[in-house]
Amino acid sequence: MGLRRAQGPDGGLTASTYSYLGGFDGSSNVLAGQLRGVPVAGTLAHSFVTSFSGTEVPPDPMLAPAAGQGPRVDLATLVEAWLERVCAHLGLGVQEPHPGERAAFVAYALAFPRAFQGLLDTYSVRRSGLPNFLAVALALGELGYQAVGVRLDSGDLRQQAQEVRGLFRTTAAQFQVPWLQTVPITVSNNIDEEELARLAQEGSEVNVIGIGTSVVTCPRQPSLGCVYKLVSVGGQPRMKLTEDPEKQTLPGSKSAFRLLGPDGTPLLDVLQLAEEPPPRAGQELRVWPRGAREPCTVRPAQVEPLLQLWVQQGQLCKPLPSLAESRAFAQLCLSRLSPDHRRLEQPAPYQVALSEKLQALLCRLSAGAP
Repeated sequence: MGLRRAQGPDGGLTASTYSYLGGFDGSSNVLAGQLRGVPVAGTLAHSFVTSFSGTEVPPDPMLAPAAGQGPRVDLATLVEAWLERVCAHLGLGVQEPHPGERAAFVAYALAFPRAFQGLLDTYSVRRSGLPNFLAVALALGELGYQAVGVRLDSGDLRQQAQEVRGLFRTTAAQFQVPWLQTVPITVSNNIDEEELARLAQEGSEVNVIGIGTSVVTCPRQPSLGCVYKLVSVGGQPRMKLTEDPEKQTLPGSKSAFRLLGPDGTPLLDVLQLAEEPPPRAGQELRVWPRGAREPCTVRPAQVEPLLQLWVQQGQLCKPLPSLAESRAFAQLCLSRLSPDHRRLEQPAPYQVALSEKLQALLCRLSAGAP
């Protein structure tokens, strides 16, 4: 949902595509839906709600029942009748809910009766947004339609979602409309990883979480620390040596493999020189974990090559996978990681090791430096 903050000429499209690939269920970016097949979803905006004053008269306020049988009904008039009943149930005066907000909801419902939703916090969730939504939703329900959701965009989202769900339940019981109990609740408002974890805790009444700025702008790493370095020239390995160990490069053309345990959980990744034979399942392997002073041995149950040739001399070697296939692969890889690696607070570093031959080349070039 962060298109307005996306960086670069196509930042919104790439963010929408790769967030879906990484596990999001959809995007508000309709262009990503058109060009890449990303599922599109969204809610109405505050600007739409505030553009109504309450004096507007719908061009055609009449709405036919969902089943298509029976006379058309003046939805605006039906909503006003339901508003009195809703306000009495909630203990509110009928003049408290904002008339402009209600007019916006009615206009939206007339345009999308099968996809009606409400943005509740433009003015006041409890005194305006919720009663106005309920009046329109119950009026639509009388005609055989069911509202598809509400959105909260400010305040303590988890607590507000619980309060709204509770009022949905009491209102459903009061007016005998069971479907109202399970209307989905969407939340948004600068949600980061910590807030996401809180909203997803057991017992939360939140059904949909809209994330924008924190996924589009990468606030934890505003720039990618990556530069081009040579590792081989004419078949001869090259290495950058510097006083900063983090900027030293690993020499030579390399291959990469993921070593898996019997249950499919990744043990570590191994970098080795391209000419070395690949590791074999069931065979003991001696490797040097990065940063370690001593080698260790590992016996993988499975071995997966991580480096594949897709482009050679500017031409595709084989068809690229679809976005859906890439998404499924990403989800499979994430599911294999242990909980220690996936936890939000102080995750365990994932281990990468060097083969003995690559470690020996690294030591030899380092020792021969001027």
